[in-house]
Amino acid sequence: MARRVAIVGAGVSGLASLKCCLDEGLQPTCFERSNGIGGLWQFTEIPEKGKTNVYRSVITNTSKEMTCFSDFPFPEDCPNYLHHSVLLEYLKAYAEQFHLLDYIHFKTTVYSIRKHPEFTATGQWVVCTETNGQQASAIFDAVMVCNGRYAEINLPLASFPGIENFQGRYFHSWEYRDPKGFEGGNVIVIGAGSTAGDVAAEISRAAAKVFLSTRRGTWVISRISEAGWPFDLVYSTRFRGSILKLLPEGIMGKMLSKICNRWFNHENYGLVPIQSSWIPFILNDELPSCILCGGVVVKPNVKRFTETSAIFEDGTVEENIDVVIFATGYNAAFPFLEESVADACRNSTSLYKQVFLPQLEKPTLAVIGYISVTGSILPVVELQARWATRVFNGSSKLPPVNRLMSEVAKQKNYLLKRNIPRDGSESIQ
Repeated sequence: MARRVAIVGAGVSGLASLKCCLDEGLQPTCFERSNGIGGLWQFTEIPEKGKTNVYRSVITNTSKEMTCFSDFPFPEDCPNYLHHSVLLEYLKAYAEQFHLLDYIHFKTTVYSIRKHPEFTATGQWVVCTETNGQQASAIFDAVMVCNGRYAEINLPLASFPGIENFQGRYFHSWEYRDPKGFEGGNVIVIGAGSTAGDVAAEISRAAAKVFLSTRRGTWVISRISEAGWPFDLVYSTRFRGSILKLLPEGIMGKMLSKICNRWFNHENYGLVPIQSSWIPFILNDELPSCILCGGVVVKPNVKRFTETSAIFEDGTVEENIDVVIFATGYNAAFPFLEESVADACRNSTSLYKQVFLPQLEKPTLAVIGYISVTGSILPVVELQARWATRVFNGSSKLPPVNRLMSEVAKQKNYLLKRNIPRDGSESIQ
């Protein structure tokens, strides 16, 4: 009898996991709390609490050639970079092509995943769900956690003294949909990631002035590279990656800085990143022009807020601020896992290859898609899911526990040495 696998979430990671389970002779059941597939790629006009979605104008930062699953290319008439609606249609077509919808239980929330009393011997899990107020539980031989890295907003208000007295409006970028309502206002966008750059540039078309407040700076790269090719097709190659790994950190940093400054001198725009061996970057074709034309003004970190103004760490003050948008990212959350397992999962670098918990007696729980990559997430989660399902069916074996722990420790030391955030590098997807 085929081993039963529970999959939490029907986003990109969940769909890839379903497909790989079927390929490897497993019996999957996917639980999705919404009424459709696609996860954060489902656009909604009104933000839904507890659910992360794209804003109206989102276009992928990776080309279709580098974004597709290995056995399901995008149609030839698709543009190189994809509007979120096009990507969602692609995911729907993928699900239909491989009959994945037959294995998804929609409007079903997973509220508990616990080790079976005989877990040490069987590796089984008890999965409890709720559908339309009706609770149910079932025993599964393995679990694939696919609820992603964007489960919970990161809103660090404690780091911004005076925000509680600010008389304007402030909110997390999770609520942002489009520039409507910002006409004629003065807006501060806090952050230096892809969302911060997109939102600042887009709002500048309507607002009187937009201030982009960045604590660490970032390199800004165009989607269009040499001879008009997509950036990732030119630079995201195994050859380039191998060369960079062989170079000393100092030389590598200078080379990357030179590449990034080919388009414009970041020092003139106030965007030069705080120097470290980790090179943060975003793809944004519009932001440099907005800065050059004065629509967006780059500022350092906000030191504190007053009722109507913001005081920055360089001592400058901007008055009559109407809106503050915190583009400060997200945290992963695993409220359905038992506490000891959830604690181990929260830091992805505590996972072996960012997939398996090394301390589990049986390797029957895999975390898929909880990884930040400098490129598209789709091919990565496909490989993760393929590996995990082969571990589940016994065709692939994990190393001994002591080696797993050693590898995890090496990865943590590597990230610490290179000053890389513990959840990986900035994703450009």
